[in-house]
Formats: sequence, structure tokens, C-alpha cells
Amino acid sequence: MNNKALAGVIVIVVLAILTFGILTMPDQRSTGERVGDAIDALPEGPGEAAEQLKKRTPGERLGDAIEDATDRE
Repeated sequence: MNNKALAGVIVIVVLAILTFGILTMPDQRSTGERVGDAIDALPEGPGEAAEQLKKRTPGERLGDAIEDATDRE
């Protein structure tokens, strides 16, 4: 394997580790921020507002946003 290929593999591994770390880090929002997010989500229904009060990782929040964006009723 040449140096360019090795450097490419190292970059991909580092990016994968960083992405995993960001998506699994604990919820850093304060109680006030969670309440504010819940108030903003009230027009979507009380269930969505209550969900904003839970401590969720950024990955979980991203998954919920993707699910909400793809829901077709």
C-alpha cells in the first residue's frame, strides 16, 4: 500500500471516530433549553413537545428529525 492510500484510510478512520463521538455524546441542553424546544414543538402536538423534554443524544434527535421529515400521512 502506498503512502497516499494509507493517508486516505487514516483520514476515513478519524472521520468515522469523530462522527461516532458527536452522535453519541450526552445531551448538553439545559432544562431551560429543553423547555424552550418543547414549547417550539407544541404546534406539532403534545407528544412531540413531551419528546423534547427527554435527554437524547444528538444521534437520536437526528433520527427523529429524519423520521419526521419522511412521514407522509
